Amino acid sequence: MTTTPPARPDTADDAGPEAPLDLAGIGIGPFNLSLAALAQPLTHLRTAFYDQRPDFHWHPGLLIDGATLQVPFLADLVTLADPASPWSFLNYLKTRERLFPFYFAERFHIQRAEYDAYCRWVSQSLPGLHFGHQIDAVRWNPEHALFEVDFTQLDTEGEAEALGRTYARNLVLGIGTAPHVPEPLRPLAEAPTVPVLHSADYLDHRERLLAADHITVIGAGQSGAEIFLDLLRARPAGREQLHWLARTPAFAPMEYSKLGLEQFTPDYTRYFHALPESVRDELVPGQWQLYKGIDHDTLAALHDELYRRTLHGGWPDTTLTPGVSVRTAGRVGTTKIELHLDHTQQGTRSRLTTDAVVLATGYRERRLDTLLAALDPYLRRDNAGRPRIDAHHRLTLDPAITGSVYVQNAERHTHGVGAPDLGLAAWRSATILNSLTDTPAYPLPSRTAFTTFGLPQPSAGRTGSVPRQGSTLVPRH
Repeated sequence: MTTTPPARPDTADDAGPEAPLDLAGIGIGPFNLSLAALAQPLTHLRTAFYDQRPDFHWHPGLLIDGATLQVPFLADLVTLADPASPWSFLNYLKTRERLFPFYFAERFHIQRAEYDAYCRWVSQSLPGLHFGHQIDAVRWNPEHALFEVDFTQLDTEGEAEALGRTYARNLVLGIGTAPHVPEPLRPLAEAPTVPVLHSADYLDHRERLLAADHITVIGAGQSGAEIFLDLLRARPAGREQLHWLARTPAFAPMEYSKLGLEQFTPDYTRYFHALPESVRDELVPGQWQLYKGIDHDTLAALHDELYRRTLHGGWPDTTLTPGVSVRTAGRVGTTKIELHLDHTQQGTRSRLTTDAVVLATGYRERRLDTLLAALDPYLRRDNAGRPRIDAHHRLTLDPAITGSVYVQNAERHTHGVGAPDLGLAAWRSATILNSLTDTPAYPLPSRTAFTTFGLPQPSAGRTGSVPRQGSTLVPRH
């Protein structure tokens, strides 16, 4: 039974106006966990991070057995900013006495479940993390020149236990992304008895899915490929009854060439940020293979499994169709689902009847409007109504607010496709911390790519010179 919590106190968490935090973090996913880990040795900074979940979990519904990260293990929480940090993945292995087995395994890409376990180890060992704290409101207090953060402390059942307030000079928002359900399928996905679910919940419903006669997977990214492969391996040969649909023109591989990956470097991030807004908006959709494609090994495993099922004659009962979008969807009878499909290139329409649907349709950035409702009058927006974000990952606010609000994984429109990439987590965390300190806490490289993005700008007395990455190509902020 829910009990009524007490009235909210004026101060809480030992961080009243007399002793405010230097930085309060909202959300504890990998990005804010990275920031907390790099902030921990900076004893002159007072930090605290809050999350409404009872503990850390990273995409638990997608920790499919054998599924690996699409970035190397060096893209942990800290290494690319501070290789000597005690919160590195290698130190995690050392504390578990698994360093030698990992050495002999020669794995550059670790399993997702192992990354989740590593992050949970950091979250359980790192001070200043407050799980079970739901953030209710954020306000600017002009009298004290501080942010007020109201929260509700939750018990183990997720019920309100106490109210509190903390004060901070600066904030960082790491509230993550939310599963995206396409509009035509939303009514079915929201109906509790209809087997239409997002890939984020796949493992929780896997046995229920496998009991269905016919299963359709929608979405041609990495999650869609892994789920299709997992279902395929679990179905009997000749009676697979699996359908895989994708809007993309092909089941395409992830861009993984060495120079192609340089679009996930700080150099490219600075270049992208300096581009006009209209150019940035045109660029991102065309870069879908950088972050929406499928890992080469997964594609190879899929083909191998399909080919294996042809060895004794016949083809597997599977249909893989790219270039298709779902126009509408509904129920047929009491158990069937009917998808109305459009084929983009053919200009044709068709219907598909299935028993269950898995939506591997990705994630969208959570809107900041609700959380920052009280700050909305101070927030500067671009032509599309999105928050303006500077090169240091700070929201552009009215000068009346002297504190800073940083964002993590909410700035793809200003910083490019690397915003949600784990490989840039440590660099972004270091950038944020450096902007909070008088001297750089974490010296960062001036150049990170062989590619020079953009043409050098001419300077007086010099012609034909190529500037260092991130110097004259990018305005100072």
